[in-house]
Amino acid sequence: MSTDAGKSDASGKEHSADRDESGEGKQGDDKSDTGKSDKAGADKSGKDGDDKQRSKLPLIILGAVVIVGAVVGFFVWFAHRNQVSTDDAYTDGNVVTMVPKVSGYVTALFIDDNSRVRKGDLLLRIDARDYQTAKAQADAALALSQADLASAREALRIARVQYPAQFDTARAQQQAAAAAFAQAQASYARQHEVDRRATTQENIDASTNQQQNALSSLKSASAQLAVARLIPQQIAEAVAAVAQREAQVQQARAQVDQALLNLSYTEVRAPSDGFITMRSAQLGGYLTAGQPMFLLVTPEVWVTANFKESQIGRMRIGDAVDVEIDAYSAMNLRGHVQSIQYGTGARFSAFPAENATGNFVKIVQRVPVKIVIDSGLDPNRPLPIGLSVDPVVHFP
Repeated sequence: MSTDAGKSDASGKEHSADRDESGEGKQGDDKSDTGKSDKAGADKSGKDGDDKQRSKLPLIILGAVVIVGAVVGFFVWFAHRNQVSTDDAYTDGNVVTMVPKVSGYVTALFIDDNSRVRKGDLLLRIDARDYQTAKAQADAALALSQADLASAREALRIARVQYPAQFDTARAQQQAAAAAFAQAQASYARQHEVDRRATTQENIDASTNQQQNALSSLKSASAQLAVARLIPQQIAEAVAAVAQREAQVQQARAQVDQALLNLSYTEVRAPSDGFITMRSAQLGGYLTAGQPMFLLVTPEVWVTANFKESQIGRMRIGDAVDVEIDAYSAMNLRGHVQSIQYGTGARFSAFPAENATGNFVKIVQRVPVKIVIDSGLDPNRPLPIGLSVDPVVHFP
């Protein structure tokens, strides 16, 4: 009995111990589950906070970009508020078309493509033999006309003496003829008035012939006197002859000058400093008067900028300009506005637009502006015309 009671007590203790252990284990498990759920809730709430922060980040970045862009845009506008620019601009200059004034073969050529020349330099020479011959002929014609002029002047000097003397001679001859006619008339009257018995028929006939001859001589002397009286007209004719010869001399001198000019035109010289371009003249080639040989581009260069009509409202002559050359990035030029064309480029085009059809579309027009370069050019680095540039006009 005692032994069984002891066993039952021991087993009871063991069962109670098992119940205690199981109870403690269950309570521990409940506590563990509660801790896990709390931790999961905390993790979820933290994750939600991170997601909200991430969703706001693009808006923050966008806002920062907008603010920075606005600030930059303000500074850019503030820095460029008093200036305008255009990319529709190019370098411009004077281009001289060189043409020969006389025709002939090129016997000497002293230039090449794109070569630089100075004013007065001999560029080429044309065969001058034909023009030398023409010059000799003109000289001979001038000498002949000068000789004719000298003869006419001598004739005028003689006429001033000869014609008055001829007048005096003709008058004296007319007076003598008149006296002879009076004597013959008296003899004729005497022979015809006397008695036939006191004279002979021969004397009568002789007086008649004498009277007729004297009358003829008187008429001839009177005619010569009438001619001799034209002294002013005769001298005027001699003066006119002198004037005609003087005009011929002037004409001959003009022909000599023209021949001399044609001879000088056989040597083509540079009218100014510049650069040879578009050369078509060749050594030995035949040149026709008026046919272009080459172009001469002068060193004077400016900028022609086609600004929009909305950009020239504040632009004035003399405004400072910065010029950037696309071909020479390191070359920064300074200039000023020299003039503004009184008309748009479209208005002076070969075929101006006609807006009277009723289908008008308003477009922004371009106005050419001439910009003179003041500084920045390199004399050893020529600036060709037609290069693209970016001018910036600064308003005061």
